[in-house]
Amino acid sequence: MASQTFTRPAADPRNPISRVILGSATGTMIEWYDFYIFGSLTAVLSPKFYPPGNDTFALIAYLATFAVGFLVRPFGALFFGRIGDLVGRRIAFIMTLTIMGASTASIGLLPTFQTAGWFSPIILILIRMLQGLALGGEYGGAAVYVAEHVEDGKRGYYTSFIQITATLGLFVSLGVIVLTQQSMSPAAFQAWGWRLPFLLSIVLVSISLYIRIRMKESPIFTQLKSAGMNSAKPLTDAFTKWPNLKQVLISLVGATAGQGVVWYTGQFYALFYLQTILKVNPRTANIIVAVALLASMPFFTVFGALSDRIGRKKLMMAALLLSVIFYIPIYKGMQQAAGNNVTAVSSVKDKVTGAIKLTPLTPDATGKLVPAKEAVNANRPLLVLLIFVQVVFVCMIYGPIAAYLVEAFPAKVRYTSVSLPYHVGNGVFGGMLPLIGLWLCASTGNIYAGLYYPMGVAAITFICGSFLLKETHGTLIWDEVSKPS
Repeated sequence: MASQTFTRPAADPRNPISRVILGSATGTMIEWYDFYIFGSLTAVLSPKFYPPGNDTFALIAYLATFAVGFLVRPFGALFFGRIGDLVGRRIAFIMTLTIMGASTASIGLLPTFQTAGWFSPIILILIRMLQGLALGGEYGGAAVYVAEHVEDGKRGYYTSFIQITATLGLFVSLGVIVLTQQSMSPAAFQAWGWRLPFLLSIVLVSISLYIRIRMKESPIFTQLKSAGMNSAKPLTDAFTKWPNLKQVLISLVGATAGQGVVWYTGQFYALFYLQTILKVNPRTANIIVAVALLASMPFFTVFGALSDRIGRKKLMMAALLLSVIFYIPIYKGMQQAAGNNVTAVSSVKDKVTGAIKLTPLTPDATGKLVPAKEAVNANRPLLVLLIFVQVVFVCMIYGPIAAYLVEAFPAKVRYTSVSLPYHVGNGVFGGMLPLIGLWLCASTGNIYAGLYYPMGVAAITFICGSFLLKETHGTLIWDEVSKPS
């Protein structure tokens, strides 16, 4: 029998694409909310979970704990990717959402260092590991699930709604923090109010789980399984067979590593930089970043849809190149907009803990560098604009990348293959950015030194991707499952 080419799955009124996207996107957004609420509260929580008396040590230790959640994400990608390719996409991301929600709520109940001593940071690290494992399995499942429901010619557009969820999760986390802070006194927020954003996760996860449990399995996976075409050994098929392993490596060095650092520079490092280097009030910094994120979110779908027309590769490579060229000018603009003239940082190594104490410096009337004061006269509209530009770079590469990853791998090992390069690129290369950025600034005294790392990774990814990455937007993934075995 001649093979039949499908460009669109059969319509299912019980599982319309709007419900598919809603179920996938809300769960993924909540997982990102859970993951980033931890990072968004860095300035508040770092002294609570580590020994008092050295704020910089507490900050570095907290950022290291934050980084642990990123480093374990590839293991979550392997574990849940195998389940997704073996048992089903839907089952895997119901599991990830449950684990993430329980872990986040646990942080809201965790005793501080003052109450529980070293028990507190040890349990915090274990919770972060669980969060990282869950997130490692979530993204690949959501992206693959949506992609396997939609027609081939609009995959970039539809999967871009999943891409919005990462930024939306960060936006919601910042919004919840700001609203919580404004609803009580600073003392109350410091004492117990910080727990509320974590505990809110229980409500959000319950709603999302209800939606996901009612969803049906991906039609492509259903066809694979019914025809006996799904993989019995997803990890073996994905990583011991050279053609697929080669594509995993190319996707990492030619796309996701650069995408990871661009994402975290434009959204998370920008927030860290405002609060820690430029000494913008944490609440003000949260509002500035939240406004920039909200204004930029529509561009994920703009670039996702554009990638359906002109291709994924052009947009992704353009975003990397623009980031390398414009990061230094943008952050110099942020320094000027802060209004407190921070020009350097000093670092002193603590003799007891070995931690580096970081102090932003500004010149006084005589030109001598002195500790900078809080940036009370910051040009907020300009800071919003400068962060908005960075997030547009994020949209340009992040909007199309889910569609690219889905199209790059065969259906029977798609969940596993998509998840690993994505989470190594984002979890390792991107997730280490705040810690590496702080270390570079402290080691050199240069407030822009933290940018050298993302610029270097983006440049390498641009070079590798320009030569190695293949354009995929013409791939017909429905054609694969319609062919006889």
